[in-house]
Amino acid sequence: MRPYVICHMISSIDGGLHPSRWTESPDGQRSDWSALYQSCHEKLEGDAWMVGRITMAEMSKGNPHPPHSYDKVHRPSHFADREAAQYAVAVDMSGKLHFTGNEIDGDHIVVLLGADVPDSHLAELASDGISYIVSQQSQPDLEMMFDTLNQELGIERLLLEGGAGINGSLLAQGLVDEISVLVAPALDGRSASQSIVEFGEEGLADKVQLSLKSCDVLDYGVIYLRYAVSVA
Repeated sequence: MRPYVICHMISSIDGGLHPSRWTESPDGQRSDWSALYQSCHEKLEGDAWMVGRITMAEMSKGNPHPPHSYDKVHRPSHFADREAAQYAVAVDMSGKLHFTGNEIDGDHIVVLLGADVPDSHLAELASDGISYIVSQQSQPDLEMMFDTLNQELGIERLLLEGGAGINGSLLAQGLVDEISVLVAPALDGRSASQSIVEFGEEGLADKVQLSLKSCDVLDYGVIYLRYAVSVA
């Protein structure tokens, strides 16, 4: 049984995802909006949060450091901490992320990896005290990996806070149950503004359906929307 997945994001009115680029408002500033986002994150009571490789690379900041020698590595999974209060899950199918520790803000790191990741990278993660799950198929089965997160680590509620690509991919696979989004009173105003979700070339706009669960006006002019998700 996989976790209940909530895609939790904050956006400017025109879809920008990077607050540092946004205009400011007389009702509140970027730090106010970020604090509201974090407050809503905590109220969602997730056991774990998850991002893609690009987002996690902004936090991991490590360099490659495989051990000089190692015993046989464990596949398809290795769990360094089964009792963590919270988990930080990274989707890194190509094994490009490197870490300086086994936690992000106190949350134990778990990496989801593709089948072709080399043993040397798994040995590096294990030596750093990081947990991982390796896909058992050439085409990664994220639903099975989510099942493993639930069965092995007890993760029942997962907050997806990635970029447009990983959000769109999981929505397209029917692995997102809810969208939670804060809309800040700001504009990005750049043609390269990124959206919350990107479906890619296949396009799934006619399959994903959203049903409004709640709409709240928060402090600083922020609107908080929550939608139930279904995939036709």
